[in-house]
Amino acid sequence: MQRVRLHLRLGWLWLALFIAVGVGLEALHGMKVGAYLDLSQAPRRHMWTLAHAHGTLVGLVHLGFAATLHAWPGLEEAGGVRLASRCLIAAGVLLPLGFLLGGVWILGGDPGLGVLLVPPGGLLLLAAALLMARAVARGVERGDP
Repeated sequence: MQRVRLHLRLGWLWLALFIAVGVGLEALHGMKVGAYLDLSQAPRRHMWTLAHAHGTLVGLVHLGFAATLHAWPGLEEAGGVRLASRCLIAAGVLLPLGFLLGGVWILGGDPGLGVLLVPPGGLLLLAAALLMARAVARGVERGDP
């Protein structure tokens, strides 16, 4: 139950944070801020949009993770859930942060070095999904609800 609460907190926190990022990006767009909308700033705009989208996605995945564990209390016994939880938490930091930092320092039209955090974050998110899929499959095999 402690893991359920942790992922509920993180999910709603991530959603609130990255909805706020989205509102901020819309404000920059609405106020026609050149540092965001100029053609030369396209990589920044793209990176920050990806940070918003991936942060929001990870927030929803946290909520789905928590809902799965809540609906299936014995699932953690299937193994891999603890590691999946850690992978999801790390992915939730690395993915949006990598895109955000990649957009802060644009180097000749390319994203900044912060974007190097994105591939490990993506792999951690994939690992979390695969670990949970395996845990669910094992739970089904045992005949759990």
